[in-house]
Amino acid sequence: MPLDRTALDRFFAALHPYDALEPGTRAALIAAFREQAVPAHQPVYTLGDPLDGLYLIHSGRVEVRDGNGAQLSLLGPRNSFGERGLMRDGIAVTSARTTEDTVLLVLPRPAFLTLVEREPAAARFFDRQRPARAQRSDLLTSRVETLMARDPLTCAPNATVQAAAQAMSARHVSSICVTDGDRLKGIATIRDISGKVVGGGLPYDTPVTQVMSAAPITLPPSAIGSDVLHMMMERRIGHVPICEGTRLVGMVTQTDLTRFQATTSAELVSEIAQAPDAAAMARVTARIPRLLVQLVAGGARHEVVTRLITDISDTCTRRLLTLGEEALGPAPVPYLWLACGSQGRQEQTGVSDQDNCLILDDAVTDDQRGWFAQLADFVCTGLDTCGYVFCPGEMMATNPRWCQPLETWRGYFRSWIARPSPEAQMLASVMFDLRPIGGTLTLFDALREETLAAAAKNSIFVAHMVSNGLKHQPPLGLWRGFATIRSGEHRNSIDLKLNGVVPVLDLARIYALQGQLTPVNTRARLEAATAAGVLSATGGRDLLDAYDLIAETRLEHQARRIKSGARPDNYLMPADLSDFERSHLRDAFVVIKSLQSALGHGKGMLG
Repeated sequence: MPLDRTALDRFFAALHPYDALEPGTRAALIAAFREQAVPAHQPVYTLGDPLDGLYLIHSGRVEVRDGNGAQLSLLGPRNSFGERGLMRDGIAVTSARTTEDTVLLVLPRPAFLTLVEREPAAARFFDRQRPARAQRSDLLTSRVETLMARDPLTCAPNATVQAAAQAMSARHVSSICVTDGDRLKGIATIRDISGKVVGGGLPYDTPVTQVMSAAPITLPPSAIGSDVLHMMMERRIGHVPICEGTRLVGMVTQTDLTRFQATTSAELVSEIAQAPDAAAMARVTARIPRLLVQLVAGGARHEVVTRLITDISDTCTRRLLTLGEEALGPAPVPYLWLACGSQGRQEQTGVSDQDNCLILDDAVTDDQRGWFAQLADFVCTGLDTCGYVFCPGEMMATNPRWCQPLETWRGYFRSWIARPSPEAQMLASVMFDLRPIGGTLTLFDALREETLAAAAKNSIFVAHMVSNGLKHQPPLGLWRGFATIRSGEHRNSIDLKLNGVVPVLDLARIYALQGQLTPVNTRARLEAATAAGVLSATGGRDLLDAYDLIAETRLEHQARRIKSGARPDNYLMPADLSDFERSHLRDAFVVIKSLQSALGHGKGMLG
């Protein structure tokens, strides 16, 4: 029996992105959909089939699998599928089969492509490619939503001025918004309380409504920095509440504007390069969270943000090496200090420890090793002072195992490649991310070339690396959701590093190994692997888009925590995202899962 038109209207009116369409446009679009009843356990399409159109589940269940038979999703009503193939060449990139009697609504491909072309909401929803972010580093042209604190301090209208003052003191802020629910009623500042309560002799139990500025002037999140600046100057105020209609969503202060422009990576690098000791450097690196917030707010891409932040740690390391040599005297033999981990890949964020090692010239004697042990202690302790905490696994130059002559390092890599034990796989994974920081660079060039060539030729080692690299799985839940952490401090969250970024790092490292590619940065590895044919053009494009989305989501999450006064971390609550953001993030995880599946089945070039 055909579906009732009235029921269909209600179905689409409550479903994104169709709810964003004008009623007339939506009605015409609904008419273009056709019904398709598919019995249980029957294929909707298989990999490589021409797609009839976009599939939208009205009732029933559909299982989607990749080219290797791995389940990607089990979809229910209101979910759509097939858009990836439609946005390319109209050919299915997955297989879909019903698990129960199902009614599908199918939008023919020409109508789907017209919808995406004409309707921005549909384009944003169905085009999984990460849009280019505008560069908005200029305060005057930056949108207020990138400047504001998103969790302004609030109190109820019946709060006393004493309670309001105590709340401001506890949060280290100079204003409090008086709200009724989420509706802004007024704003009280430290100046209001000191002038009207202390100066005016009012009792401390005076209602805050008696000293607040009622119905304060506000701006919407879509305003720009110059709007805030001009308002503050014209009205001689230092706080501007940000509202969507009457709903309070943020606050911008003079301090926010100052901080936005106060920090650049170049300034931090310059100060560190001239710092007399680690304590002075630590005062500079303490501003890195502020820099991260500013860069993210300014629209800088994730690979730019992490590169600039890593440049600061590189400068810290080189400055500490210089100070170390000044304190200990000249190095007895040539040496090279290298970074691995996120610093090695130039991918540091607001959460970074230190991972490093030393390669010594083969002429070093046992007596001279003591000098390098002292240098390693000086530098690693200094980095810890600067906020780059000691590596929990002791992957540092202070560990004698990682402070060795070049020939010993050659032996390490030969042993790991010849006998790929679990420890060898782990160590090789870390050490394939080595990047020289300071010292004699030629100590590393030949080692890198020899190691890549030997590793790529050893099929058993590569197979072990592939197996090890597939241990980190994206957090995909069965019912088009996320597999969140089930217990502990981060319950109901997803780890954007371990289960989001790390699976891509592992894939990129394996592709680089297979192609004997020298880049260490993850994005550079993916681009090089695609250019070299190790990864297909479509697979490379999809994986880059997925990585960009996850990495930028991670940085945006860290920036939000910093702005709220919390320490940055990698644990994101999916409930904090909109339906639109969750849909795109999950699709990014599906891409990673598909590429992992292809690699696990020996099809590294598929995508």
